[in-house]
Amino acid sequence: MHVPTGSRLSRLKWLAVLAPVAFLGLLEALRRLIVTGFWGSWPGYLILGAIVLLATLVFAETIFRVIERMQASLAQQNRELLALHEAGLAITGELNLETVLQTVVDEARDLAGARYGALTLLGDGDKVEAFLTSGIDRDLLERLGPAPENHGLLGVVLREGRVLRIGDLTQDRRSTGFPTAHPPMHSLLAVPIRSHGRILGSLYLTEKANANEFDASDEDRLDRFATQAAVAIESARLHRRVQVLAVTEERERIAREMHDSLAQVLGYVNTKAQAAQALLEGGQSDRAAAQIGQLAQAARDAYADVRENILGLRTSIGPERTLIDTLGDYLPRWQDQNGIAVELDTGSLVPGTLGLSPMTEIQLLRILQEALANVRKHAEATSVRITLRAEDHTIRATIADNGRGFDPETIGRSEFPRFGLATMRERAEAVGGALEIDAAPGQGTEVRVQVPRVREPANQPLGARARAKGD
Repeated sequence: MHVPTGSRLSRLKWLAVLAPVAFLGLLEALRRLIVTGFWGSWPGYLILGAIVLLATLVFAETIFRVIERMQASLAQQNRELLALHEAGLAITGELNLETVLQTVVDEARDLAGARYGALTLLGDGDKVEAFLTSGIDRDLLERLGPAPENHGLLGVVLREGRVLRIGDLTQDRRSTGFPTAHPPMHSLLAVPIRSHGRILGSLYLTEKANANEFDASDEDRLDRFATQAAVAIESARLHRRVQVLAVTEERERIAREMHDSLAQVLGYVNTKAQAAQALLEGGQSDRAAAQIGQLAQAARDAYADVRENILGLRTSIGPERTLIDTLGDYLPRWQDQNGIAVELDTGSLVPGTLGLSPMTEIQLLRILQEALANVRKHAEATSVRITLRAEDHTIRATIADNGRGFDPETIGRSEFPRFGLATMRERAEAVGGALEIDAAPGQGTEVRVQVPRVREPANQPLGARARAKGD
């Protein structure tokens, strides 16, 4: 039975006080009984003193050994808590679900000193949604075939929520369903991952390093870690749902904008067509030709806008696609479609390290797309450069073109929406950001937008960990 450290220290304190008193009392009683003769002489006193000194040394040595053992135990507990804390930070610093799951199984294997690890995640209807491994290389994982179903020992943990600690699983009758290529495994430690009384999945560790089997401390450590893992998994799932909702909301917004803009274009086209018809009937062919030319230009502009909007819808951010991933797919297509060279400079940033909320990522993407639309419509540019940089608590994006530029002071209120600047500024302010324009006639235009980060970037870039992590 585990005795709390405080209780052991209290016992040790009383032992240190009472034991010397009891020993000296006993020694004095014995001396009085045998005070005559040799023990009453100086040699007798010296021998008794030597006995007292020796007993004191033995007692002190015993006390210090107990203290050293307690200190070593406390140091070991501190190391375990620190490892548990670091493992918790590793999984809570990431919001991509697949990366969270892989990090959980990797950290669990390291915590308990196991050779192999696996994690099963349950989805709707308690069906296996994901099965990830650690310590098994890719070639072996492919030979093992499809992920196991929740049968055998796996099913015991998932269905019953029981903790399993087995010295040799090959001797357990529930150990079934292993494929032929499966590596030999003996010691097993498995714990359920619970959240609000519901089993989300389970963690399995096998082959304890430098020991024949896992012990009770391994079980306690892994069980505590599974609690942290449940929080991280639920957080990643919530983040995915928020992303899906944000994407859906933004697509609906774009659809409304396309509908409104097309309605305006069609109204303009109808007006021009009627004017051209009236001019033709009046024999004013030159003026009618000018109206038809304006009509054709409006149709070309509308066609370009629709193509650009469709491209934007097809390359939206999703649960498994970050802003940088999306831009990497969108920009080459935009360049091919519009004939304007575009360059993306992310510096040292990698996907998954921006630390933006789902809505902020989507709004920033739309601002960049609107800025590019302005370049196509108004700048007469041949190239544009997009730069993304991370600052302490913000992400700064810059869109700079080499076009004809304009004078921001000369843009009246009625002209402002024509450039989309009002919409871009509204999008930035909606997520707590800000937008600035730096332009001059003949010197191009630079749009700078700054949006807040909601969390520190993850230690590992998104998707950096593979499905199976080898030794």
